[in-house]
Amino acid sequence: MAATEREVYQALGRVPYPGFQRDIVSFGIVRAVEIRDERVQVELEIKSAAPAVAAELERAVRAALLGIPGVREVEVRLRGQESPAPQAAAPSAGIADTIAVASGKGGVGKSTVAVNLAVALARRGARVGLLDADVYGPSIPLMTGIHERPRLDPEQRRIEPFERHGVRWMSLGFLVDREAAVIWRGPMVMKAIDQLLHDVNWGELHVLVVDLPPGTGDAQLTLAQRARLSGALIVTTPQDLALADAIKGIAMFRRVGVPVLGLVENMSDFTCPHCGQRSAIFGSGGGRREAARLGVPFLGEIPLDSQLRASGDSGEPLVAASPESAIARAFDELARQVQEQLASARAGTSDTPE
Repeated sequence: MAATEREVYQALGRVPYPGFQRDIVSFGIVRAVEIRDERVQVELEIKSAAPAVAAELERAVRAALLGIPGVREVEVRLRGQESPAPQAAAPSAGIADTIAVASGKGGVGKSTVAVNLAVALARRGARVGLLDADVYGPSIPLMTGIHERPRLDPEQRRIEPFERHGVRWMSLGFLVDREAAVIWRGPMVMKAIDQLLHDVNWGELHVLVVDLPPGTGDAQLTLAQRARLSGALIVTTPQDLALADAIKGIAMFRRVGVPVLGLVENMSDFTCPHCGQRSAIFGSGGGRREAARLGVPFLGEIPLDSQLRASGDSGEPLVAASPESAIARAFDELARQVQEQLASARAGTSDTPE
């Protein structure tokens, strides 16, 4: 007796995506199931998975389905695995490179880094866009001072991003009420990110910076699969707790075949404005040590500074408001290194961590 479609999906629902606790059915990568007598054919879409991940998925799916009574043969088709190795993102809709700014946990200043990095890249002559993909807590409207609804292009039927400080901005926060709580399950998160990627008129960009929500879940996997990321930038603070979560973030991106451009340490130290004494409030040197241990570039340190906090609250990114400040120069150096890492990735080379 042939297996039923329900039995097949139940078996697939017990197969986790490598490196994650969630199963491949809830992640939405099972595209089709076909049953013919004792033969089952499954189609999976894993556009950005590394070859080792693809092989592990195929093995796990075969094992799960061959455990169903009546199934004698399993064929697994993998969509999006045309190349034998992970590659940088191909230009899509005029976007040369798409990079994610991510963190393993909240509270490390990831959005502050993303916003000021985008402005710093623009000041270096790049055409830049920033997508706020933190659907649960979009902070870009506050940090850019944009509190309007975006315009819909009637001809292209696409959303027009806002443009300030040489950067094109788009956020879910522009589309929902400021005080509304976004309570969405995984599939809705994935759909929202997909629409913000493809239904926005980004135009011709050198770099699209994507500010991800903290953690290693639906948004990160969706972006890795749908946007074909050129690379990911991991933000941490020097303290051990943040570094432990940053390590998980690096491991996740490696599992899905996304190059890690490097690690940046935010809130590295604090200089007292009265006495000039420097204090390592969250510890010292942790980001540099972990980057060296994990074999990823260390892209620099951003100090803890009240001016940086105030600029975010006022809607004027510090790099734009005070481009000659020491922190703005730190972001300029970060932007330079990110550009170098992207160039190295395109050339098929990698930098040695500092």
